[in-house]
Amino acid sequence: MVAAAAAAMAAAVSLAAVLASAAAQAEVRWEVSYLTLEPLGDAQKVIAINNQFPGPLLNVTTNQNVRVNVQNNLDEPLLITWDGIQMRMNSWQDGVSGTNCPIPPGWNWTYEFQLKDQIGSFFYFPSLGLQRTAGGYGPITVNNRATVPVPFGQPDGDITLFIGDWYTKSHIELRNMLDDGRDLGVPDAILINGRAPYRYDTALVPDGLQYEIVGVEPGKTYRFRVHNVGISTSLNFRIQNHNMLLVEAEGTYTNQQNYTNLDIHVGQSYSFLVTMDQNASTDYYIVASPRFISNPQWSQVTGVAILQYSNSKGKASGPLPDAPNDYYDKYYSINQARSIRMNTSAGAARPNPQGSFHYGSINITQTFVLKNEAPLRINGKHRRTINRISYSPPETPLRLADLHNLTGVYTTDFPAMPSNVPAKIASSALNASYKGFLEIIFQNNDSDVQAYHLDGYSFFVVGMDYGEWTPDRRNEYNRWDAISRCTTQVFPGGWTAVLVSLDNVGIWNLRAEKLDNWYRGQEVYVKVPDPLGYNITEMVMPDNVLYCGLLKDRQKPQVHESNSKSSAQAEAGCRNRFLATVMLVGAVVIFS
Repeated sequence: MVAAAAAAMAAAVSLAAVLASAAAQAEVRWEVSYLTLEPLGDAQKVIAINNQFPGPLLNVTTNQNVRVNVQNNLDEPLLITWDGIQMRMNSWQDGVSGTNCPIPPGWNWTYEFQLKDQIGSFFYFPSLGLQRTAGGYGPITVNNRATVPVPFGQPDGDITLFIGDWYTKSHIELRNMLDDGRDLGVPDAILINGRAPYRYDTALVPDGLQYEIVGVEPGKTYRFRVHNVGISTSLNFRIQNHNMLLVEAEGTYTNQQNYTNLDIHVGQSYSFLVTMDQNASTDYYIVASPRFISNPQWSQVTGVAILQYSNSKGKASGPLPDAPNDYYDKYYSINQARSIRMNTSAGAARPNPQGSFHYGSINITQTFVLKNEAPLRINGKHRRTINRISYSPPETPLRLADLHNLTGVYTTDFPAMPSNVPAKIASSALNASYKGFLEIIFQNNDSDVQAYHLDGYSFFVVGMDYGEWTPDRRNEYNRWDAISRCTTQVFPGGWTAVLVSLDNVGIWNLRAEKLDNWYRGQEVYVKVPDPLGYNITEMVMPDNVLYCGLLKDRQKPQVHESNSKSSAQAEAGCRNRFLATVMLVGAVVIFS
């Protein structure tokens, strides 16, 4: 009797564990395919996910386990990366060429990761070969756990807006242009949620184009999550006659302050609360217009959507709300960026306040000064560089090369400081020290705004200014409430300083978010190895890993999970091993 009762109790506990694991997972299947649409009136192929452009929302919660099975129905290799999702101890899932072999056409692959200690607004996109210029992007919303309060009232609705420059040429044509040494030039439009601008000017916008309409109720407050998923254009975002209360930037709750407009650079994400407090005499413009431009043709390319109250009395008309003009005040945008600060008293992924990590009192253990310049010609090619190195992705991912002790795939001699050595194309990585505290200075010696992103981490943006950075500028750093985010701008002829706590083992991509610069080599990988060796703090290589390059002979033919019962069983086994690994590294939490 006692033995039977014990067995029953064990079975009940086991069943409860299984049910808890199921509740703590989000599972989706995405089919990535071409879809013919007419965003600007003429038919063109876009990259859609489950026949959606932009792609479907991945709506998840802090610490949830996520499984995304991606079916590649394109005619070229594919990787999906997750802008801002840190992949704690798990760079195997990062979806960039330094960590993953691409998913071949006709194949599928399952990403499995945990949203460890994160909240906020992010997005995913295809990371190879300028594919993002054709779409393939979509939103990621990471919600607070119920036990951690949000530092503002529950909004009446949640609205996602993707803004970005767009070309009618295909991503393959754009690739060929860059390969031939040509620049992409002025884009054909600024899209909002994949749609053309509202016809605010009959001379600039053709009739009959579909534009985005955001329907709202008077007196209600909505959370707007705005992402610049464009190619190379910084955009000023504004909503006519409405204040935008900034509350979150890439996973960090901000000091709450109102903006009438905000510059959003390529790859950046923000959340605003907007209250519908106008009289609805007409609809209102939602505007995304180019910033930091010299060619007057750019001013004719503006994204316009419509904010429509349910009791609106007419269509929007008249001039668009004005954007700031840096010709007269070049410090407008930089001062605006400096004003975005962390809410130090609010909890986020955890109940303890965001400001309880006193980053300003930690000694810097390592410094990288990373300088970009105007485009250089290297070996007859038009290239972009960091510290005069233009990165060339090897056929074998860096992380796989390390695991299999392959030599000659890449080097770890990337210069941590700029110099005047001849520029070269190389596969080189930066060595960083696990559990160190890293200072990165982005020095922009070009005439365009740069945007840099670091996978695997958020960094504290402690300083930015025009001119050349020198060590005495550390005296000006914000050491208390600097915003923590994963993508930062660097103004032309200026610098931005960030601080990073190196607590995430792996190989992580640090890149220019401007897609043309990234494609031409403006990236590097930061290697953060555990000195204790593989499989101590890092999660083990997944069973479904894909092989390529020097390891291509290890790759077995794929049996698609939809084709047989055995493949479904294999997927289930892979899922269980993933959960077991999460438990082993101590990443499972109790959901309340």
